Amino acid sequence: MIQENIKGKRIIVGMSGGVDSSVAALLLKEQGADVHGVFMKNWEDNFETGYCSAEEDVKDAQKVCDTLGIPLHKVNFVENYKERVFAYFLETLKMGLTPNPDVLCNKEIKFKAFLDYANEMGADYIATGHYARTIRKDGQTYLLKGLDNNKDQSYFLHLLSQSQIKNALFPIGDLEKPQVRELALQHKLITYDKKDSTGICFIGERDFNEFISQYIASKPGDMVTVDGEKIGEHQGLSFYTIGQRKGLHIGGMKNSSGEPWFVVDKDIENNRVIVAQGEHKALYKQSLTARDVHWINTNIDLENINHNLTAKIRYRQQDEECSIQFIEDGRIFVAFKDPQRAVTPGQSIVFYHDDICLGGAIIER
Repeated sequence: MIQENIKGKRIIVGMSGGVDSSVAALLLKEQGADVHGVFMKNWEDNFETGYCSAEEDVKDAQKVCDTLGIPLHKVNFVENYKERVFAYFLETLKMGLTPNPDVLCNKEIKFKAFLDYANEMGADYIATGHYARTIRKDGQTYLLKGLDNNKDQSYFLHLLSQSQIKNALFPIGDLEKPQVRELALQHKLITYDKKDSTGICFIGERDFNEFISQYIASKPGDMVTVDGEKIGEHQGLSFYTIGQRKGLHIGGMKNSSGEPWFVVDKDIENNRVIVAQGEHKALYKQSLTARDVHWINTNIDLENINHNLTAKIRYRQQDEECSIQFIEDGRIFVAFKDPQRAVTPGQSIVFYHDDICLGGAIIER
């Protein structure tokens, strides 16, 4: 539920061409806001591969805006995205890590470049179709999980600052996905049954390795077991991630137990991928270190932060009890109550206190 009285307020909604942003705009319009839609083009589609979702998405966004009787503005953030998000993505992959570009996209594009654009349009607020909520208290804006546990997207918003979220609205944060689709159907919005987008936005349904090979050269190396035995060759550390099962091409080995093989670690210094069979203990960690810690709120009691603290090391993971110890160079040591599967360097660990998203950090080890 939106706390503010938004009647007559100019609200600029990021319209993706999907059902979530469509219903976000609908709800704001119903509350009497002066709603404008903005379609952000963040990637130049490669027509040769047949991947061209932006063409369809902008048409759907336009149809929704026409149905709602609101204007749709189109803005090109392709260069911003390449410089602020994609360049980081490639550089991190080249280091053998597994980055999360969607987290950085929210910080740098959807709540920075878009926010600046909306302010130029005289916006009182911006809004998106994220499944998240905010609450204002004691001069601070707190980011809360969306009520739909299956769709909560606060994980992807943990890098936002106070200045970015204080005038941001998440109109569907109190709804569950079936309710969103039903509202879209009731109001004859063309996106009511549109399939949700999956995967990294600029890759979409394409094969990850095939896409990445256009930008990163293959650097083969040894694929070894946890005991150091070479059992194959990998195509480059950039093409593998911790916990990966598919695409290893080491099935049916002699004296093998028949259980699936998983990537359990990457030896970056020696360019080796380390694998193990089944749910091997090497696939689990009781602790990790992380860098680049970011807190959304400035009044977090760091001395008592471990009270009722939980974390996620990936999207849609259940909250896991943990504790934080601050170590050198602004880094943190995180200990979990239970061992965690496939802790992945380069990914984000995000911290929570009940429903409040506190912030997060980048996993090192």
